[in-house]
Amino acid sequence: METVEEGLNLPTIAPNRTESLEFVEEDAEDRISALPDGLIHEILSCLPSTKCAIRTGTLSKRWNHLWTLVPTLIFEHADDNHDFISFVDKTLTKCRQSKLKKFVLYTAYDIRFETQFSNWIGYAMNCNVEELNLTLWNTDLKAEFLLDQSFFARSSFSDLTLEGCIFDPIGAISWKNLRTLCITFGKLDEDLIKNILHGSPQLETFELNYCYGYRRLDIASQSVKKLVLSGYIVPYDKFEADIIEINAPNILSLTIQDELLLLKLLLLNVSSLVEANIDYRNSETTPEEAKEEMLKGFILNLRHVKELKIGGFCSEVVSRLEAKGFIFPSNVKFPNVI
Repeated sequence: METVEEGLNLPTIAPNRTESLEFVEEDAEDRISALPDGLIHEILSCLPSTKCAIRTGTLSKRWNHLWTLVPTLIFEHADDNHDFISFVDKTLTKCRQSKLKKFVLYTAYDIRFETQFSNWIGYAMNCNVEELNLTLWNTDLKAEFLLDQSFFARSSFSDLTLEGCIFDPIGAISWKNLRTLCITFGKLDEDLIKNILHGSPQLETFELNYCYGYRRLDIASQSVKKLVLSGYIVPYDKFEADIIEINAPNILSLTIQDELLLLKLLLLNVSSLVEANIDYRNSETTPEEAKEEMLKGFILNLRHVKELKIGGFCSEVVSRLEAKGFIFPSNVKFPNVI
């Protein structure tokens, strides 16, 4: 049997070929380095996280510090350890931007680091951030982070996504340029909602995800055109009212989806609606007749809508209504119902 000897001659790269490869690498780095700062900032802003933007420093020496001026900061973390806290602290001390387009903080909230969280959000506000996403979750799905009073008087906000935050403004809210507001797991009563809407004269989209504390959504704002109600939760330690009313005469789009721990959800005035999407499920303890009456009420109150889409979560109730001879209006569509 033949064996391969250690001294076997292997193909070698010719000297001129090696020089050519080195030239290509240097040329590639030169081209990267030659890109204007503005274009590089745009490229770095499109990356999924700030950590990825920092790592691009290996591409070119010139890129080592360009990330510090990028107007987008995205911090995402799935675990609750000290490394993430340290990373965000160190990163912000190196940042040099005076204006932020977008700031995202997506992580589990630990009250032991309340000061750090407050400092990070304060940094974003001092940079007049436009799009702010604070997704701070915990195992109990309750809001724990108390927003600072200065938070409610920031005219730079154009887009707010707030999860796990406590709203307790002392005075009037002033979000003069806010166009989109999404609140998740928040406790909101009617007065607070009125304060939010009155202080957001340009608000166009209002989304409530598993919020609670209100019995009536009274949206008289002329600017709000899209309302999304994704779920309604009942706190573990207190039973809330089981009937919610919606009065929104100026909205054009309405979405009601996910789990509604309610006996009834009544539409009082949605006369301007053009489109509606209904895809929710009731609590298991809700009587079958109550489920049928609730969906029937939606359908009858939305007969004037150009298109009413009813999703798969409502399929069982739809089947029972059909079996009882209920005639669905011509504007009703079933895109996800099998």
